[in-house]
Amino acid sequence: MSHFFDNPNHNGDLQDLTRRHFFSKCAMGLGGIALGALMSENKIFGAPQVKLSNPFEPKAPHYKGKAKNVIFLFMAGGPSQLELFDYKPELIKYNGQPIPTSYIEGKRFAFMDSFSKDPPKLLGCRRAFKQHGQSGAWVSELFPHTAGIVDDISILKTCATDLFNHAPAKLFMNTGSGQFGRPSMGSWLTYGIGSECQNLPGFVVLQSGPRGPRGGSVNWASGFLPTTYQGVPLRGQGEPILNLTSPKGVSPERQRQTIDAVRDLNVKRLMDTGDEEIRTRISAYEMAYRMQSSAPDLIDLSDESEKTLDMYGIKPGEGSFARNCLLSRRLIERGVRFVQLYHTNWDSHGGPGEDLDKSFEKVCREVDQGQAALVKDLKQRGLLEDTLVIWGGEFGRTPMGENRESAGRNHHIDTFTMWFAGGGVKAGEVIGETDEFGFSPVEDRCHVHDIHATILHLLGLEHTKLTFRFQGRDFRLTDVHGELIHKLLV
Repeated sequence: MSHFFDNPNHNGDLQDLTRRHFFSKCAMGLGGIALGALMSENKIFGAPQVKLSNPFEPKAPHYKGKAKNVIFLFMAGGPSQLELFDYKPELIKYNGQPIPTSYIEGKRFAFMDSFSKDPPKLLGCRRAFKQHGQSGAWVSELFPHTAGIVDDISILKTCATDLFNHAPAKLFMNTGSGQFGRPSMGSWLTYGIGSECQNLPGFVVLQSGPRGPRGGSVNWASGFLPTTYQGVPLRGQGEPILNLTSPKGVSPERQRQTIDAVRDLNVKRLMDTGDEEIRTRISAYEMAYRMQSSAPDLIDLSDESEKTLDMYGIKPGEGSFARNCLLSRRLIERGVRFVQLYHTNWDSHGGPGEDLDKSFEKVCREVDQGQAALVKDLKQRGLLEDTLVIWGGEFGRTPMGENRESAGRNHHIDTFTMWFAGGGVKAGEVIGETDEFGFSPVEDRCHVHDIHATILHLLGLEHTKLTFRFQGRDFRLTDVHGELIHKLLV
């Protein structure tokens, strides 16, 4: 049997199923005959309601956007902007001196006890910085490969958020709210404009590092949107999705018959209840069936040249952030709308595994070559023009050190750095400036809501119009806030 969504007659088959189910519940007679005539002409409310179109079918945006796809490189844990992009000679000069009280008066930090024992002291960066490219962007020695793409990206140094603990701050960056139950950005996008890929989910999540991001799957959940639009985690090696492969002894024909039977039962239940989650379940079965061939093909890198693998720094048989970067390019080549890569651990408080020396160097090495190669690869293939690449974490790090076993920095929400490339973003720009110690923005402060509004704009969506009614009110990704970051736009 052919795939349900690929069958041009599936709507007719569904109407036949609708009629059979309806008449099984009605006593036949003159009234039944009349109802049958109405149903054959699709003149009653019930028949058209059960149309099972593909929920990921591409939809027209509010206006023509510059970007078609998004790749979000999420550095989970809050990378220190002061060790990477925000060069502060004054911070180095006054290293070890107490920060003026005026800076921290009325401020809250994640670990207050480390500041209450002694007045917090400034911590100068011990990394060498140089200016790179025509833009003259400052990049530290920890990102030599990223320094080579500064003329292809825009560095936004004055990002700000509201929440200073990891899980709520990740949730805020992904959903625009620190409360559970709101849809993630990828869910909003696939709900708003669908996906151009019919054999893979519209929103895919890839993970690397020693553990998953704090908060887990709520970061890519669909919230109150239909669960069709939630992110689907894919593994870069082995079975892409657990339990996707059919058991031994089950032929494709037998499996197809089973899926069709389950679909028919679900359609009957959908007619009885009107529950949209049943519609989601039907589409999920069909997507899983198609992914049995498309997902293994996706992660098979045998068709990639040795030159490409070397550019990313991919080692054969080894899962890594670099491998996930290459997979993200392959995903958007196949039309997937939103790909999000999480890499841990950027939590640099000091102490074992979280110091600003060897631990920080290690995590920088793990991402530097892959993220730079991704931008180069997209550009040389002509994909960067309509692919928006985003790099950043949930917040930044304080200019003050923490009193721990070794050098570290506390969570900081007042300012942190993100960078953007492609998809209608200006190239070779450095936007925003912070004060002499890198504590607060002094120009071009950009809140998370502004970042979300701008991302939606680049994909042709007006952030105030992309809404979903839930519990009596219209919700949106940007809540009641959000202004476009015009300096970021071409």
